[in-house]
Amino acid sequence: MHIEVDGHGVYCYTNSRAIDASKPSIVFIHGSGMDHTVWTLASRHFARHGNNVVSVDLPGHGRSDGPPLTSIEAMAAWVIAVIDTLTIDQVALVGHSLGSLVALECAATQPHRIRAIALVGTTSPMPVSDAILDAAEADDHAAFDMLTQWGFSKRHQFGGNRNSGIWMIGNTLRLYERSKPGVLFHDMRACNEYTAGVAQAAKVRCPTLLILGAEDRLTPVRGTRALQEAIPAPDVKVLPGAGHTIMVEAPNAMLDALHSVL
Repeated sequence: MHIEVDGHGVYCYTNSRAIDASKPSIVFIHGSGMDHTVWTLASRHFARHGNNVVSVDLPGHGRSDGPPLTSIEAMAAWVIAVIDTLTIDQVALVGHSLGSLVALECAATQPHRIRAIALVGTTSPMPVSDAILDAAEADDHAAFDMLTQWGFSKRHQFGGNRNSGIWMIGNTLRLYERSKPGVLFHDMRACNEYTAGVAQAAKVRCPTLLILGAEDRLTPVRGTRALQEAIPAPDVKVLPGAGHTIMVEAPNAMLDALHSVL
């Protein structure tokens, strides 16, 4: 589905279905340098289970036009503008990494619009190393290499995709490689500079699910303590054997966990 927000074209994957006002709606938000395709399995699954699904390409990502947004707050305001354009009153949000911070900010600032959030591969604060930021700013392929290597658990460096013939690491690397120049840098800097996450988490009043990879090296479970303590009564699922790229490392376990809040 193609719509227009703030004068720019926006692409939303909806499983080729129109929005049905009688159904609950779920918005999926991808991580840094990615696009809507990381949520294809989950989007199709929940569409088949009676939901409107809207998997967005953030500005400058995938098939969406316009410059990349430079802060989590701006991205959250943009997501609200998307659901306004689609004339959806209330949604659940599912976000991965960068997208999880966007979902958190939406829930804190627009509580009447957000009925539930699922934060996948998340933490707050979400610091980014200088090495990654410098490489991303220079459009150096090393940024893609580092994020791809650290984004998977060690066991999945050697394969293990349940989908025959698809190499998890190679697929993720190609997603980074097809991103527009500067997009990854703006995304990673937005994560690094978002310092309000814990304070905003304390304002969340909707059901909240955290899906964490037990072997996540980018947002390790031990680093989520402040976030878990700030959110009122979060449901926390730690998936054994999974790293940061949970959507492909543990897709079925992730879907099972998502059903608990969606």
